Amino acid sequence: MANPSIVSMAVIALVLGVLIATPTRVQSIGVCYGMVGNNLPKPSDVVNLYKSENIDAMRLYGPSQAALQALKDSNIQLILDAPNPDLRSFASNPSAANDWVQKNVKAYYPGVSFKYISVGNEVIPGDHAQYVLPAMRNIFSALCLAGLQDQIKVSTAVATGVLGTSYPPSAGAFSSNALNYLRPILGFLASSGAPLLVNVYPYFSYVGNPNNINIEFALFTSLGTFVMDGQHRYQNLFDAIVDAVYSAMEKEGGSNVPIVVSETGWPSAGGVAASINNAKIYNQNLIWHVGQGTPKRPGRAVETFLFAMFNENQKPEGIEKNFGLFYPSKQPVYPINFA
Repeated sequence: MANPSIVSMAVIALVLGVLIATPTRVQSIGVCYGMVGNNLPKPSDVVNLYKSENIDAMRLYGPSQAALQALKDSNIQLILDAPNPDLRSFASNPSAANDWVQKNVKAYYPGVSFKYISVGNEVIPGDHAQYVLPAMRNIFSALCLAGLQDQIKVSTAVATGVLGTSYPPSAGAFSSNALNYLRPILGFLASSGAPLLVNVYPYFSYVGNPNNINIEFALFTSLGTFVMDGQHRYQNLFDAIVDAVYSAMEKEGGSNVPIVVSETGWPSAGGVAASINNAKIYNQNLIWHVGQGTPKRPGRAVETFLFAMFNENQKPEGIEKNFGLFYPSKQPVYPINFA
């Protein structure tokens, strides 16, 4: 969930000019493959759906053996999560980390195109945050033993709630609770050449304060500059959030660490502003936009993963069940073009 403090951006909204964005294809736009449902297609059919829709990257929230087998020779790039419940074991026991890598990574490489391992999802800050960096180090060491440290990068996924300050984007800073963990993690990422994975949801910022955030700013449909921050002009909330995280990282020595957006999306039903039309507008505009980079990183495509492939019927009631691009029948919830 995006940090609520970003909502104050809308207060200073001024239309300072029209900036028409030309659609640009990002080098890698992926989709998260969640499995919290009892009516989902079998993994081999899911992989075929990815290929038929020209989706060239996937995030898996844990090592499903059926999904990994289906991904062999697909050329679909993969983020594989080391799940949150395993972090304590990986942090304290290098053998457990090594066994996990041997079983779930080495056994499928190079047929499966592993790109990143996310050691935990939205763990920082929290009761298990202390295990993230030691677990990352032990997973990295296990990859070194397997000779894969140059092919697969180790990171962790954080929510934008790690920000204590997010407006204006140039003032972005981590909260004190998150900083204690993120400062050394950024050092690890910088030394290993890995990105920070960030889950970015303009939807939650908008619904947190719809009176002060213009929905066009959240949906990439604003025709002009919405926020002016020094020399940088912001026409959409996605860029503003990403750049706030970049600013926070720069303040802690992470200037050379890139961001990969490991989740973003818009629900099609179940809550405020959750509609098929809004979900289609957000996700399609995002696909066209992220290849351009952000005002702080212009021209650098933001590698981005949409959440999620399917509506998952065992998620909590409301919007959580309605982030999917497809129904479990494999029919699209709305048309979207990845090509």
